[in-house]
Amino acid sequence: VPLHRERLAERGFNQAELLAREVAAGTGLPLIAGPLVRLRATKQQALLDVAGRIENVADAFMWRGPAPPARVVIVDDVLTTGATVNACAAALRAGGAREVYALALARSRGRAPLSHR
Repeated sequence: VPLHRERLAERGFNQAELLAREVAAGTGLPLIAGPLVRLRATKQQALLDVAGRIENVADAFMWRGPAPPARVVIVDDVLTTGATVNACAAALRAGGAREVYALALARSRGRAPLSHR
């Protein structure tokens, strides 16, 4: 899951990308991080309810590159409602991915996840 360039500059690293690098190294799968971009800065998801989270990341991501692989795994640090992963998956599918999976380090127990789309 990409960070917006302003947030990346502020933080200095993308925790989801660091996790994805470890997954790629451990599995031998390729890491393709650059073409999926966050188009705009968004509010922190942790501050929002489910509806707010969905609205916050709607159309916030885009695939900018050659067609992604047919099967893609999105790596994120924490899965709460799934709003961010679903928004990333929509961008990947719009770019040409046929199957999109999600892998998260942790799952929050505070909110019900969204259904798979």
